[in-house]
Amino acid sequence: MDQHFYDTVAANPVIAAVKDFEGLEHCLAEEDIQVVFVLFGDICNISEIIERIKTAGKMALVHVDLITGLSNKEVAVDFIQRNTLADGIISTRQSFIRRARDLHLYTILRVFVIDSIALSSLEKLESVRPDFIEILPGVMPKTIRKVCAITSIPVLAGGLIADKEDVMNALEAGATAISTTNQQVWQM
Repeated sequence: MDQHFYDTVAANPVIAAVKDFEGLEHCLAEEDIQVVFVLFGDICNISEIIERIKTAGKMALVHVDLITGLSNKEVAVDFIQRNTLADGIISTRQSFIRRARDLHLYTILRVFVIDSIALSSLEKLESVRPDFIEILPGVMPKTIRKVCAITSIPVLAGGLIADKEDVMNALEAGATAISTTNQQVWQM
């Protein structure tokens, strides 16, 4: 893992996840936000969205699965790398993570931990080698602890994080940082 990326995330443990232009504007104005997850856009505007984040001096990671117009093939990662200034990608697809690593992009593998089968599958992710695993929902401290115990890959917690207690519980359980679309949490 690139130490600069890890250090930036660790030093700024609240990550703004933006799902619309209003959220984008708000996160750009937040001085303490250094990493932005882009959860919206299409092939016509994603370059502009990323450029605005980069101009504000922040790191930008695109959730490629959510960008309208991109295919479900690895070429979607190539498109992001060639046509935007994105620092990295987020995806639920292991093949996208592998491709992004080949292209020297930062990677976050998003995993929905909804049952014991999903939890046990995390042990097999060492071969994929994402920079971070983001587990959802992020309001399960016991599960975060288990994930941190079974993998050496740093963990992010996302989804349903609504207040300072949720943030502190996730961090105390071993998450390096949390991501949230909740703009009030960005200011904590």
